[in-house]
Amino acid sequence: MKFGTKVIHAGVHPDPQTGSVMTPIYQTSTYVQKAPGVHQGYEYARTQNPTRDVLQANLAALENGKYGICYSSGLAAMDAVIRLLNPGDGVLSTNDLYGGSYRQIERVHKRYGIRSTYVDMQDLDQVRDNIDENTRLIWVETPTNPMLNIVDIEAVCQIGKEKGVLVCVDNTFASPFLQNPLDLGADIVLHSCTKYLGGHSDVVMGAVVTSDPALSEHFYFLQNAVGAVPGPQDCFLMLRGIKTLHLRVQRACENAAVIADFLKDHPKVNRVNYPGYSTHPNHEVAARQMRMFGAMVSFDLKGDDFEEAKGIMTATNYFLLAESLGGVESLIGHPASMTHGSIPKAERMKVGLTDSLIRLSVGVEDVNDLMDDLKNALG
Repeated sequence: MKFGTKVIHAGVHPDPQTGSVMTPIYQTSTYVQKAPGVHQGYEYARTQNPTRDVLQANLAALENGKYGICYSSGLAAMDAVIRLLNPGDGVLSTNDLYGGSYRQIERVHKRYGIRSTYVDMQDLDQVRDNIDENTRLIWVETPTNPMLNIVDIEAVCQIGKEKGVLVCVDNTFASPFLQNPLDLGADIVLHSCTKYLGGHSDVVMGAVVTSDPALSEHFYFLQNAVGAVPGPQDCFLMLRGIKTLHLRVQRACENAAVIADFLKDHPKVNRVNYPGYSTHPNHEVAARQMRMFGAMVSFDLKGDDFEEAKGIMTATNYFLLAESLGGVESLIGHPASMTHGSIPKAERMKVGLTDSLIRLSVGVEDVNDLMDDLKNALG
């Protein structure tokens, strides 16, 4: 089954009772039992829900995995992954990391004895040299947020296997349409489904996908035991959004390539971060492991003036100033004060996240309107 067919049909079947083409919203908290423990596979909606089951099967298929497990947000899904570790264990992470992920590692799990080390995973020697006897998990983002660095998933996974360390890839920026980390050796794939999978900025959700039965049991157990589950209507909306994933992401990627080329030549722009450039440090890796180069672009200004950046971000019309990414609408944001505000400035500056850095989530609007919008704002 090809990807464009998977998004519509994988794990999804007409309702057997009514023939409904769309998966029904099973808006119930509990299910009747014929006798104690005798039921139709469903007991309580935190534990199982038919709408959620269909979505989980669909997500597993999109990532070429066997098990999909949904949570109420991407960070709830990340929490389930980090709970694989015990006090004293270590996680080796990308140094250019989403601010919410950094906050969870440093301010939630660190107090329970989980050690964290951050390295530039573009340098495989740094990955290899920073794994010690206590490292249990390698946490990869690629493309990274917001610098759009590219990590060689296959190479990192090979190091993980050599060292006996699990590898989890946050695939939010790429989506399953652009890359499939399980195929490259990853043990776990994580998504903030809120972004490209949902695609319409109307639902918050997270998910992990794996092909390992033991890992899946851990994730299903925490889904039920902790209870950070998505509701059935959210699952319905996610299934609805996924059906156009390939169409939306392809159009957004095409738009982003045009936008990146425009920004590269603008006199006010200092640097554009976009893996589609042949000059990008890991462009060849991106070309090998991704189908297109993504719809995220970031850039900073000559002089690194926050007030000038603020003026640009508040002058756009179609690029909406807002958190998040991956919707049909284009968004513009300021990572230093928004998505990465929880990361100390000294740490941000180490990876080049300056005060004037602007992040674009390029949507599916007419690219000429988007170009005019940025021209006016930069002008």
